[in-house]
Amino acid sequence: MAAASVIPVAYQGNTSASVPDWLNKGDNAWQMISATLVGLQSVPGLVILYGSIVKKKWAVNSAFMALYAFAAVLLCWVTWAYNMSFGDKLLPFWGKASPALGQKFLIKQAIVPATTQYYDNGEVETAVVAPFYPMASIVYFQSVFAAITLILLAGSLLGRMNIRAWMMFVPLWLTFSYTVGAFSLWGGGFLFHWGVMDFAGGFVIHLSSGIAGLTAAYWVGPRCSKDRERFPPNNVLLVLAGAGLLWMGWSGFNGGAPYTANLDSSMAVLNTHICAATSLLVWTSLDVIFFKKPSVIGAVQGMITGLVCITPGAGLVQGWAAILMGILSGSIPWFTMMVIHKRWTLLQKIDDTLGVFHTHAVAGLLGGAATGLFAEPELCALFLPVTNSRGAFYGGSGSVQFLKQLVGAGFIIIWNIIVTSIICLVIRLVIPLRMPEEELLIGDDAVHGEEAYALWGDGEMYDSTKHGWYSDETIHKKSSNGATDQMV
Repeated sequence: MAAASVIPVAYQGNTSASVPDWLNKGDNAWQMISATLVGLQSVPGLVILYGSIVKKKWAVNSAFMALYAFAAVLLCWVTWAYNMSFGDKLLPFWGKASPALGQKFLIKQAIVPATTQYYDNGEVETAVVAPFYPMASIVYFQSVFAAITLILLAGSLLGRMNIRAWMMFVPLWLTFSYTVGAFSLWGGGFLFHWGVMDFAGGFVIHLSSGIAGLTAAYWVGPRCSKDRERFPPNNVLLVLAGAGLLWMGWSGFNGGAPYTANLDSSMAVLNTHICAATSLLVWTSLDVIFFKKPSVIGAVQGMITGLVCITPGAGLVQGWAAILMGILSGSIPWFTMMVIHKRWTLLQKIDDTLGVFHTHAVAGLLGGAATGLFAEPELCALFLPVTNSRGAFYGGSGSVQFLKQLVGAGFIIIWNIIVTSIICLVIRLVIPLRMPEEELLIGDDAVHGEEAYALWGDGEMYDSTKHGWYSDETIHKKSSNGATDQMV
């Protein structure tokens, strides 16, 4: 008599009301882990990176801008913005605003209602996006994507934006800019159905934050002249700590994009790290060739441009293409930052504190365009709603994909320039966008009444009457290595 097979209790179906038939525990676990990894990229990742890469007097303010944005976005997201990005269609580029807070909404099976893809004859080409876990998981996952977009944008504005203006800017930009890009490309909008490829946010997150950051930097105005002339990182080792959290967290960023722990997710994670490593090495090599020494800050920038570049095609390209994209992302943004930036009057005029335009807008556009060339048909079939999708490199219908990518990028660029400008002008009617000059001269102590480091006596704040005379120009002098000075 054959022995009866023993099925573990966890796999015996619906064992309780909390485990419905449609719930895939593995997918649900991976999605929540991925969301948490992305959250860790922001808090503490970018909080640490921003607080360390800026001049000492701006460490607290820079870290706080990131921390505030993370909290504010999450609350706005569940109150109205999630459904504007992934809910029922209102316009070809926008969903209907509604809260994502109710129990009945959050424990039902996840679905992105506007994503059913149809053939011209009305037959279904690709079914609606409906992952095998509850709405709560997808709301959480997408919330941290929205939050990191605002935090990346903040990198262009460090060291001078009025914190009260920033507190107004975050919910307005989330509502009128981010939700449009997210719905258009991911939530079932016109670019989604047309077949524009953006695997995990090269356009929705990085291109939009880079363009909006540059636009907002124009309206806010520059840092004080002393800060623009000399702006050394206050702790390079902590910059590396924040960058490490950003890099490792990108496994969730790209690995969670398929909404399931599947073959495409594995490809995305591996390609992410291949491209990032290649880009870091290329950027560092260029620093050595042209500036005669490797820059740690430059290496971090090369890492970031590699991560950004692979994001729109992480699960759609082969490993050799990830290496090629890493070579491009380590060289082209380096060239725009080190060469073009110095020669283009407009870029010289706009004070983009951390060079977000180069590391995110240029790298994001580059990655989206490269995806239009190298997206492999078999991998596309694992992810995209439009059948027979492929990059131009593979011929056939791929011949128009590169053009689609450029059109998608153009929409994101134009929308962000216009909407970001309107938001800044509206806020300026209520409160100044830029800090007053006295706050710009003093920094954190004037803005927050706090300082990052207590280095005197028993740990009290610096006091010139107790600790002697201090001049910003007399400490930490060193020769320029080119890369660091262009970055910050």
